[in-house]
Amino acid sequence: MGFLREGVDDVRRTARGWRWGRRSQVPRSAEPYVEPVRTQVFGSDWARRRPALAAREVAQKVGLEPVFRSQVRTRVEGLDVLDRVEGPVIFVANHASHLDTPLLLLALPDEWRRRTAVAAAADYFFDTWWRAVGSSLLFNTFPIDRRGGSMSATPGEVLADGWSLVIFPEGTRSGDGWMHTFRMGAAYLSHTHDVPIVPVAHRGTFAAMPRGAGWPGRDAGGRRQLTVRFGEPLRARGGESVRDYAPRVREAVAALLDEDSSTWWEAQRRRATGSTPDPGGPDVATWRRVWAQTESPAADPPTGPRRRVWQR
Repeated sequence: MGFLREGVDDVRRTARGWRWGRRSQVPRSAEPYVEPVRTQVFGSDWARRRPALAAREVAQKVGLEPVFRSQVRTRVEGLDVLDRVEGPVIFVANHASHLDTPLLLLALPDEWRRRTAVAAAADYFFDTWWRAVGSSLLFNTFPIDRRGGSMSATPGEVLADGWSLVIFPEGTRSGDGWMHTFRMGAAYLSHTHDVPIVPVAHRGTFAAMPRGAGWPGRDAGGRRQLTVRFGEPLRARGGESVRDYAPRVREAVAALLDEDSSTWWEAQRRRATGSTPDPGGPDVATWRRVWAQTESPAADPPTGPRRRVWQR
């Protein structure tokens, strides 16, 4: 019996040291450094040319918008700020769902929507040709680098061509519906190219279609309510660095989220005193944070001073 046990131990020891598959026998720390291959990301320049513009207009107005309206209800506020600014601009918004992009684009007036491109993660939306073609044609997306690829166009080049941009500075969809850290890319572009930032805040997309869901859900009242509001344009102040400018952008989006759950006047008072609620949410268990964001905004806005409202 002892001989058999020793034999089994020998087999196990040999199996642990065997080179299964193609695993190298040399420790990774001892292997020579090889620079990773930089792949060329699928180009999207064609999506901003005249034939694609015509095809996208039909796809959005005949296909996307009717389907979107049949699944959710939307309330839009603050579009009048676009009457006081000339494009291009950078629309900066929180990011909680795949519904965010169509919600924002379809909320824009047609003349703005037609000249707006959406920054999309190259490693997700441009990893396969069919997803790259679909997102570029329907939403006018262009790839931004998150992992080190060679881009066909940069955000600065798209701005220089006269296109407004939609940027989600969180970099990815929120996993719990609350707003997370903003990266400084949008502030850098605004600062470098002297282009205003229009802050945008929305609520309800996480409740309607959270991360992992493939289609908008409904509640007891039917279609989920979504809200989106546009804030006053921002520019870097004289001598202000990007590092100081970026927090102001996040604060503007936070104030708009506060306005959504109260009134314009109350939100402005809290913003002036620095008491705007933290858009990152409470420091509680994850399940409680997620549960708090599963409720859709009210169909009717709170009473009090508000800006012009578009119901759709």
